[in-house]
Amino acid sequence: MINQQQFQEIGEWLSNQPVIAGDVDQQLRKRYSDIHFTYCMDDDVIGARPVYEHAGFNLYLVDSSNHCLRFTQDMEVASGLVVAEIEDV
Repeated sequence: MINQQQFQEIGEWLSNQPVIAGDVDQQLRKRYSDIHFTYCMDDDVIGARPVYEHAGFNLYLVDSSNHCLRFTQDMEVASGLVVAEIEDV
């Protein structure tokens, strides 16, 4: 489970990063060891709605409770976050 305070802190921390870097998931794992983080490009995410949108990235919640990962909108069941960088075109 990810709580609202953690979610807000993560979004704010990412918003203050000068550039989303490929190691951002590793940095977040150090700060929030109980949450699984994945980093990818936003155009790699298909069929999911972000739960947090920013000019440089979107955040997606992931639920792993049923043996397979799936996107969710429910923080109560979320076990991880996908940090999806939005590439400037």
